Parts: sequence; C-alpha cells; structure tokens
Amino acid sequence: MGSPSTEPLRSVDETPHTVLLTHDYYLGRDEVTQDDWARIAGSRPSNHAGCGSCPVERISFLDVERFLNLLNERSARFRYRLPTEAEWEYACRAGTTTAFATGATIATDQANYNGSKPATDAPGKNNRAATTPVGTFPANPWGLRDMHGNVWEWTADWYGPYPSKETTADPPGPPSGEKRVIRGGSWAFGADSARCAARYTHAPIDLGFSLGVRVAATEKLRD
Repeated sequence: MGSPSTEPLRSVDETPHTVLLTHDYYLGRDEVTQDDWARIAGSRPSNHAGCGSCPVERISFLDVERFLNLLNERSARFRYRLPTEAEWEYACRAGTTTAFATGATIATDQANYNGSKPATDAPGKNNRAATTPVGTFPANPWGLRDMHGNVWEWTADWYGPYPSKETTADPPGPPSGEKRVIRGGSWAFGADSARCAARYTHAPIDLGFSLGVRVAATEKLRD
C-alpha cells in the first residue's frame, strides 16, 4: 500500500508499507448505480439525476450504512459491507504497482476525471463535468470498472496515519476518528486523486455531488 517517494502528485500520507490480506472477499464490479439505490433504498438522492446507470452520489456514510443494512436483510448468503482501505487499494491495483492500474499515467478515455488536471504525460484533456454510466471505461485487470474516477467511494476506515509496522495483516484502520477515508477520485477532481494510493476524507454526515459507494461482501459461512 501507499506510493513511492518518486511517484508524481503523491501526498505525504501515502507511506509505502506491506499489507497481508488473509480473508477472501467480494467487491462490486461497479459502483452502486442510481437505479440500484432506488431499488433498495427507495430514493434517488443524486445531484446528477436522470441517469439510472450512473453511480449514485450525494450519499453520506450514514446513508450507506442504512443501505447495507437493507441489503443484509435480504441476503442469507452474504454479509454486505464497505471495503477496508487496504481491500480497496488491493482491488484497485489489481496486481499492478504503478500509480494507476493503467500504468504510470491515465488518459481521459480510460477514466472519468477532470481532464483539465491531467496525469503526467496523459493525452487528452476531456472534462465531462458529470458522472458517466458505470462501465463506460475499460475494466482493470481483475474486471473491476471505474476504480479510477467517476465518483469517490466510501471505505470502512477512519482516517489516520498508516501503521508503523513494516507488515500488517488485515488492517482495520484506526478505532475512531472524525473523518472516513474515501478513495478513487471523481469526475470533479484531477488525475492525482484517482491514483491507486490517493487518500481523501469526509465526515460521515457529509453529502457531495461526487460521493458514491462500491459494495464489498463476505460469505456468511466464511465469516
């Protein structure tokens, strides 16, 4: 996890360290869409309304908790939850070690980010200024889509410095805090925020026109 000191546009809180994930988990291929949210939660809160296949946004961490509770009431097989920060980054990287799963740079035809703030040497400066339907852009090597850009994704972790240990197994993040970690960047932010290692935060009550979610799950029999 984290980024090397040589990675362009990195932040100081991305201290590189080794994480060991010891449990299997599932992660949604796509961000939760407006139609998904309406079907489960019965509401359409998004600022960019009218696109059912676009990711839902303007949802707080507390809203997401309620959504997950509704999913869990319907499922005998899975325990739905948010990914930890470590699980999210592992899935975003999909076996790669570069700033993006696409390599050292990412173009605006590979992800929906603010093209007026491109990655180093990235071709194109397309700024769509809105969400795009999930799956518009190519998947990463593990078949996950929109891990870079479109909307920020809430994670389970409170924000804090990374563990000081050289290797940590299944880090749960700090036990408490003021803000939760969000990952992935969005249509409104530049490419630097869409890097695999980039960390950003919001208070659990915050709403935003680029705050969305991707659901993780664990099989109940394996918990």
